[in-house]
This record gives sequence, C-alpha cells and structure tokens, in this order.
Amino acid sequence: MAQLIKIYPDNPNPKLISTIVECLNDGGIIIYPTDTIYGMGCDIQKTKTVEKIAQLKGINLQKANFSFICYDLSHISDYCKPLNNGTFRLMKKVLPGPYTFILNANNKVPKLFQSKKKTVGIRVPDNLITRSIIKELGNPLMSTSIHDDDDVVEYTTDPELIYEKFQNTVDIIIDGGFGDNHPSTVLDCTQEEIVIIRLGKGKIINDY
Repeated sequence: MAQLIKIYPDNPNPKLISTIVECLNDGGIIIYPTDTIYGMGCDIQKTKTVEKIAQLKGINLQKANFSFICYDLSHISDYCKPLNNGTFRLMKKVLPGPYTFILNANNKVPKLFQSKKKTVGIRVPDNLITRSIIKELGNPLMSTSIHDDDDVVEYTTDPELIYEKFQNTVDIIIDGGFGDNHPSTVLDCTQEEIVIIRLGKGKIINDY
C-alpha cells in the first residue's frame, strides 16, 4: 500500500523529502507533481525499477518516451551531446519551466534508455517539491505521465484520485496540490532547427 505524503510546494518539508529519497534509493516508485501534470518515476540508475514502470504502463522500453527530470541545466551535459548555441540559449531562458527538450543522447545515458533514436527527453520543471527531491537524490528521475482512463479528461490531476488508482501499484504518492491538465511543450532539438513536437503549457519563444 502506497504512502500518501502531503507536501506544500512553496516550502517542502526536508524530512519528508528525505523519506522520499530513501524510498528512491531503495528502488521505489513514486508519483510526484511537476509544473504541468503528475508524473510516475524512479531513480534513473535503478534498472529493475525502470523496467517495472515500463511493464506497468505496457510499454516497450526501446520505444518508450520516458523523460529525465533534472534539477537544473548542470545535469544535462551528463546525458546529451554538446548543444548548439541556439538550443542552449533557449533552455537557459525557459528553464525551469513546462518544456521537454529532445536532445541527442551521449554514451552516459543508461543502456536501458538507449533507443534506436539515440535521443533523450530532458525536463527541468518549475516545481520545488520535485527539484528538492532530485537535488537530494543526486540523480535525475525517470518520468512518465499519469494518464486518465476517461475519454474526455486525458490526465488525472487530483492527488486523491491518483491515490485511489495507484495505491497498490507504487510506493509513495506525493500530494502537492492539484496538477495542471496540460502537458509540457515538447521541442525536438536534435537538428539545427528546433521543431515543435507537441504544443503544451509552455509558450513558444521565437527569439532564441
């Protein structure tokens, strides 16, 4: 049975953050808030846990579009090839924020995530709860969105409803308040020209 942990986004309780990090270090799965929708994830270094999440979602890992949730831009060079100036300027301008950047992966990306595309999705959400967890953990989180079974509502945003649905599936569910119902804007930065893959919450900035 999952723990439901209430954390206030403006001032995350350090003891509760430590409890969540311990769970992640033990190979646990958490559901957590971002600046858009709620995500399910684990420490990217925990191979068996990543595989378990893929099974839970019925996804082939080689085809999965899992993102790495990072604390800030300093993590990014660990997992992607050098960025061109335009991409770096844009990331610096809009992050933390509701964007996912598709970047060319380097060889440091855990083998589990090395798809044929050799790309990696990077997020730095503007959410203090999640960023506090990542900072203490010292590794990015693997992230996949929490979808709703409803045909009308695409994403589940109420932490209590998320708990009802996933209490027997994950280890910790963080109640950080209601989530947004719009996902992140996804930008493909693997070529010289940046391409919008999905228009979400993040506004498109053209002057990068």
